[in-house]
Amino acid sequence: MKVLVIDDDLGMTDLLAILLAPASSEVLAANSANEGVEMTRQHNPDVVILDLMLPELDGWKVCNTIRGFSDVPILILSAIDSPGMIAEALDNGADDFLTKPISSGTLIAHLNKLIRRPKLQKKTIRAPEPS
Repeated sequence: MKVLVIDDDLGMTDLLAILLAPASSEVLAANSANEGVEMTRQHNPDVVILDLMLPELDGWKVCNTIRGFSDVPILILSAIDSPGMIAEALDNGADDFLTKPISSGTLIAHLNKLIRRPKLQKKTIRAPEPS
């Protein structure tokens, strides 16, 4: 599993890399919105963990930009715990939303769920057979 973490907090990206290393084959970190969008294009991650509060381009816009060229699962991991903000993030293309702080076990379970979901959808969606 290749995970891209987009967060302007170096401490958070380092912590997530440490927490996810045993469960992931590769953890990439981007500490700015623009770098995160470019790394998504270049590295084709299996899942993106995205913070909403980024200085130059907020997470909603980053999510929307990534959705313009990729269907990679996006998990928002944010300190914001407002139902309106959560709904807005999901409406802008995020697949899941978790609030900081989060246990590593819960985070890994959500990442695994997101990675499994596209595979299950591809297997289960079929055109109806003619009668």
